[in-house]
Amino acid sequence: MLRNLQTSHGFNNNDDTNDDDGGDGDGETAGNGKNMLARKLSTKGDTLYLERRVGLYSGVALIVGTMIGSGIFVSPTGLLIRTGSIGLSFVIWAACGAMSLLGALAYAELGTMNPSSGAEYAYLMDAFGPMPAFLFSWISTLILKPSQVAIICLSFAKYAVEAFVDECGSSDFVVKIVAVLSILIITYINCYSVNLATGVQNAFTAAKLVAVFVVVAGGVYKIMQGRTEHFQNYFENTTTSMGDVATAFYSGLWAYDGWNNLNYVTEEIKNPSKNIPKAIYISIPLVTMCYLLVNVAYLTIMSPDEIIRNEAVAVTFGIRALGSIAWVIPLSITISTFGSANGTLFAAGRLCFAASREGHLMHVLSYIHIKKLTPMPSVIFHSIITIVMVASGTINSLIDFFSFTAWIFYGSAMLALLVMRYTRPDVPRPYKVPIIIPLIIFVISLYLVVAPIIDKPQIEYLYSVMFMIAGMIFYVPFVRLGYKFRIIDRWTVFIQLLLQVAPTKLVLPE
Repeated sequence: MLRNLQTSHGFNNNDDTNDDDGGDGDGETAGNGKNMLARKLSTKGDTLYLERRVGLYSGVALIVGTMIGSGIFVSPTGLLIRTGSIGLSFVIWAACGAMSLLGALAYAELGTMNPSSGAEYAYLMDAFGPMPAFLFSWISTLILKPSQVAIICLSFAKYAVEAFVDECGSSDFVVKIVAVLSILIITYINCYSVNLATGVQNAFTAAKLVAVFVVVAGGVYKIMQGRTEHFQNYFENTTTSMGDVATAFYSGLWAYDGWNNLNYVTEEIKNPSKNIPKAIYISIPLVTMCYLLVNVAYLTIMSPDEIIRNEAVAVTFGIRALGSIAWVIPLSITISTFGSANGTLFAAGRLCFAASREGHLMHVLSYIHIKKLTPMPSVIFHSIITIVMVASGTINSLIDFFSFTAWIFYGSAMLALLVMRYTRPDVPRPYKVPIIIPLIIFVISLYLVVAPIIDKPQIEYLYSVMFMIAGMIFYVPFVRLGYKFRIIDRWTVFIQLLLQVAPTKLVLPE
């Protein structure tokens, strides 16, 4: 029942198991990752592959659904604390939206130039080779993506539990149990069917946009009543610290994170050369407008000082503005965070899948279910790490850690685009951005990484560097030299039989 069972099962995938089975050379496979832009094509009939089932609407829903998560409900407080004024906070909200749009457009060029899943992993492989690509997959698979899902699921659990407890509040244990249950549910959804996962994402995205509309409508109603007293002295008490401005961007960019998620699932997008740019032009301006209007709505009810002192800004807004239907806000937050967690896990599984297919993680993580065609092992692997992070409970400083580390690689992806403009000028680029765009994002990413280290260094930044060094140490014996434990082969066969999964190949759009 399982095809191609006798393949490489270790970290190193150098036995050409991904080579084209036929002799006519009319297809394309993933190869060994050393030249991802120049591979032979495999025909659709000779192997398992990820089907293209994500259309334009689902692509928009994936971006919007992962961007609008818990950030808009928790970030206003942190961003206002760091900026010191509502004027600068609005400037940063708008600037974060512009940065996300420009970054996503640059990623659109990369994604249409190399239509394989994995986003930054694939682009770093193309431009700089296996070592930087491995470091990205190492950090993202083990730290970045699981911590992102853990934060979102804990936010979901917190607001879900609060609807059923009294004023004494909920216990951390109950919150963590609900968070784990939510992880198990979205894991099942993403393992069962791509159509189910995208369908859930579409439905929850529509629901959260309705919730945002309710908040904005409440704010407009208050403005019509003359509640504009908090829109004065916009730039009073503005910070002059470059480090504070950089970490304020971290809070804002956390709310916008997800703008690049479509590039993780490029192999499953219908007509990616057209749908990726279209989805970006629709989704990111929509999210930016929503965020600015929601912040205006908050200020019609609460003063800047109240927002700074209040961690649950959205709940307080609901109580004061919506009265008897204030329960709509906690419900909206749970819907928003659940949808965001679903989309984030959907994208994270594809990153792990792509890195494993190139031999940078255990090869079994690149297998897909023989009937459902979902990357089940990689999704389950991510979920296990996420559950461990939820159980540890140490996520208070993860947003800064996440943003600091993520922008190292966002900047690296911009550098990869700039480098390949000169090293690979003849590679087809169905969508091409002005070179000034990646250059701007690269410079900004340097600022976001360097400024906090100089102005206000934190231990989390050291952890990030140490983890990268650990990845380099791991890379040499297990990836570069190809060493593997004997038990890996037995474990791979066991996973194949247990989950009914098999190896895959890359099939490019026709």
